[in-house]
Amino acid sequence: MIPSEHAHLYVAAFTDKGMREGKINEDRYGISSFQLNVDDSTPVLFAIVSDGIGGHLAGEVAAEMVVNQVIQAVAESNGEAPLETIAIAVDTANEAVVQLAEEDTQKQGMGATCVCVWVVDNRLYAGYIGDSRLYLMRGASIQQLSTDHTWIQEALEKGVITPDQARNHPNMHVIRRYIGSSPAPDVDFRLRTGPEQDEETMLNNQGLPLQNGDTLLLCSDGLTDLVWNDEILEIVRLQKDLKSAAQRLVDLANERGGHDNSTVVLIGVPQTGKKRTRKKLSLGWMIAGVIGILALIAAGLGFLWYLFQPVVTPTPNPVIPISQATETETVTPTETPILPTMTLAPSFTPTTTPRPTLGPTYTPWPTSTPEG
Repeated sequence: MIPSEHAHLYVAAFTDKGMREGKINEDRYGISSFQLNVDDSTPVLFAIVSDGIGGHLAGEVAAEMVVNQVIQAVAESNGEAPLETIAIAVDTANEAVVQLAEEDTQKQGMGATCVCVWVVDNRLYAGYIGDSRLYLMRGASIQQLSTDHTWIQEALEKGVITPDQARNHPNMHVIRRYIGSSPAPDVDFRLRTGPEQDEETMLNNQGLPLQNGDTLLLCSDGLTDLVWNDEILEIVRLQKDLKSAAQRLVDLANERGGHDNSTVVLIGVPQTGKKRTRKKLSLGWMIAGVIGILALIAAGLGFLWYLFQPVVTPTPNPVIPISQATETETVTPTETPILPTMTLAPSFTPTTTPRPTLGPTYTPWPTSTPEG
């Protein structure tokens, strides 16, 4: 694929280490935009969030390796097989993490979660491992598309615990699948778009068409441990833009204790479905416009000059009736001067066609180094 300077979707991201004293930020994220190839300008957006597993040494190293490896594999692909590319890239990242942990005893046990989003035009493809999540917000609803690979999720599915019990359960951070394990974990490509969907249906949801106004959220568990789904939806819908929404989500998690790193990536589909661009006028048209305006001004001034010129009325020779021709008195007619009626033309004010409002500028995300 060919790197693109601007994304075709709105994008905002924010990350923070949290409020725990001495804790470092083990989260990493990356965002890149492309077009498929020289002959096909179909836009592509790829985003990834990876969370170094808490409590494991060098979790931030594992997370950064995952982000860099996966984004590189995506960039080098032809974009024709998103799911296959993600699966191979994650497997390669897993091998790299495992190998580094074997070579360096100080990094043994490191690992990371991962959630990836690949949008080709308006089609959504996604894969994930661990408990970093993917949400879809559409209208007044929010849907968690991913399924956590945790002890809590398994217990919920089997009815061992209730959702209320899950929120503060001591096993809430026990992860069943992560990058850095042996054997290598399988990437989960199930996308749950509604209740009671079977495995085949969730897998067939890949390539989901996004609609105008949809918003995708990729996040680490530092957010979802402390901010509930309905609150996420409300914040995203009420904030003035995605950047403000991303920061507000992380701020709320910190206000409630911020016991872990929180990372948020928001991707929004414009309401119109297409990003607006500024129309550029060519130099020739600009020159022609200036000349036209100057010509109109000159014509207006010339018309005013013409109106102010005095009207010259010729003096007629007096005509003496024949009956008075013999008289010596000369008759001089009285002449009343005729002044021109001066009607001032309205002053000419050139009008210009206003430029169209410039749509948002999209900045590529060439690095996975977190902000904040």
